[in-house]
Amino acid sequence: MTIIENDLFKVAIRNQGGELTSFINKATGVEHLWQADPAVWPWHAPNLFPIVGQLIDNKLSVDGKEYELPRHGFNRTTELLLLKSDEQSAWFSLPYNETTLSKYPYKFDFQIHYDLVDDALRITYKLINLDKKPIYFSVGGHPAFNVPFNKGENYEDYYLEFEIDEKLETHLLSADGLFNGETEPVATEKGKLFLTRHLFDKDALVFKNLRSRVVTIKSTKHDQTLTVEFPHFNYLGIWAKPGADFVCIEPWLGCADSVDKHVDISKKEAIQKLQVGHVFEGAFFISA
Repeated sequence: MTIIENDLFKVAIRNQGGELTSFINKATGVEHLWQADPAVWPWHAPNLFPIVGQLIDNKLSVDGKEYELPRHGFNRTTELLLLKSDEQSAWFSLPYNETTLSKYPYKFDFQIHYDLVDDALRITYKLINLDKKPIYFSVGGHPAFNVPFNKGENYEDYYLEFEIDEKLETHLLSADGLFNGETEPVATEKGKLFLTRHLFDKDALVFKNLRSRVVTIKSTKHDQTLTVEFPHFNYLGIWAKPGADFVCIEPWLGCADSVDKHVDISKKEAIQKLQVGHVFEGAFFISA
């Protein structure tokens, strides 16, 4: 386990998936990150690569060949290398190898950089193209935050406040986690989406046309907050396992397949393309 901290936060990251496992606000003593109860949901904040979401039959098509790839890709279950760390930052790396090539036929170095900057934790995804061809990929975060923040509070006291008061429309998922082509409005009150135990009965809320790039968890009972800012990510997922005491705020560059639309990776919705010799970087921020 790697620990980084400053006057505001104490943060822990594990090598498996380069996954954030703790985010403690020193002023309040609150542990904001879900602690991966295996009986409920056994993750903290998985990093999604090289895909986001579900593939049809767990099959990835690349140049006429099919590869077996699980939901959200292989990064979250892989041991990453700790490249370096200091008091306030840590670098992790997943370089391509024979195992990754058998599932995803590209040569790459996928890196995750955590650093404490100003009043936030910055999580930066970096992908280096080491291949002789363009790389197609998706990447995203999946952090789960404890709700309520404090003992004795109710889940329903909390809401998500969006940066912009806009009409929210979610893209619905099938039982298999694939987009079914349907949408429905999501009710808000002046940019506030109130959390309820039934909000995620139909799976995640997925926003593809969101103008907001900042979402804050707030309570009607006090002034403690947690904010996720995602300037580089075009899609956003909001999810919790029904009945669980957390909510995930998930910045994505990429998304699941649609029902009956099995296409080559180069034609997947929201797919990213990285040219030969190029480097991709995208970051999001957590503050409290």
